[in-house]
Amino acid sequence: MKLGLIGLPMSGKTTIFNALTGANRPTDVAVPGKLDVQIAVVNVPDPRLEPLAAMFNPRKVVPAQVAYADIGGLAKGISSGGLSGQFRTELSQMDGFLHVVRAFDNPSVPHPDGSVDAQRDLNTLDTEFLLADLMIVERRIEKLKEEMARGKDRAINAKELEQFEPLKAALESETPLRDLDIPLAEQRAMRGYGFLTLKPKLVLVNIGEEAQPAEKFIASKGQHIKTMAIQGALEAEIGQLDQEEAAIFMQEYGIAQSVRDRVIHESYNLLHIQTFFTVGEDEVRAWPHPIGATAQKAAGEIHSDLQRGFIRAEIVPATVLIELGGLTEARRVGKLRQEGKEYIMQDGDVMDVKFNV
Repeated sequence: MKLGLIGLPMSGKTTIFNALTGANRPTDVAVPGKLDVQIAVVNVPDPRLEPLAAMFNPRKVVPAQVAYADIGGLAKGISSGGLSGQFRTELSQMDGFLHVVRAFDNPSVPHPDGSVDAQRDLNTLDTEFLLADLMIVERRIEKLKEEMARGKDRAINAKELEQFEPLKAALESETPLRDLDIPLAEQRAMRGYGFLTLKPKLVLVNIGEEAQPAEKFIASKGQHIKTMAIQGALEAEIGQLDQEEAAIFMQEYGIAQSVRDRVIHESYNLLHIQTFFTVGEDEVRAWPHPIGATAQKAAGEIHSDLQRGFIRAEIVPATVLIELGGLTEARRVGKLRQEGKEYIMQDGDVMDVKFNV
């Protein structure tokens, strides 16, 4: 699970990256137009993990993790002539984006355009991604038509052309591909093109010290876009403090929950991810996996052999297991269920896979 932080210069993107990851990356190193990427892996906080670990006293406790990439160098006009190979390669590897837009005014950090306008900045980078995707679609359509004119794979190319022409129309009307009702099978077939506007996105509005709603600065952008206001500079300071100092700081500024916890939670929602657990004396581990996945598919997250030789799974919700005090008691009262390969996993399920290969 990898999410890219994107934003225009001086948006505070790296400041928010530091707040999310506890890093102390310099905020003035990125050069517009020059790719600069820093990746950090963050443990996902989960209140169920500690009591499960206390129950089994394992040799190892492994939380779920999410990777955040600070992608520097994006700027207005970067898609002119097509997004460069390095940028597109890096961006296309992300599962989704956290789009940071500036809404704070700081004379010591002048805005490159001379004024602060979050809506304008949001639209600017959105347009760059739309243009980048449109160029790919136009080139593909042109190639398909050329091949059809030569009589090559006419039926196959005609079918693909039928899929791509609506994409072109949408992008020309400034509609991101994520807003189209594209069947999941078609989306999977399109992954090789790395369409940027097809990826899910969370907009982080970087505000000043005064807490204000994101809606004050930007309008809703598309049916699949959520916005969140973040006090970037304050949150970055919190990220450098120990737990006790951070709690005092947050109370002083009326911050109920750290940006790290809030954004990780929204990252899960953005990518439609939930958590299941495996437990035992060797290891207690939290596993992120897609919502709607079957038990057999979830078993594959642990090891491919478990998916291939899946027979059944023993399932009990983590909250129930914690309440009852152990697997023995859960089995005794009938809360440890036997489920087959088509069982749809639920958030917080504790799973033990029975398999044979």
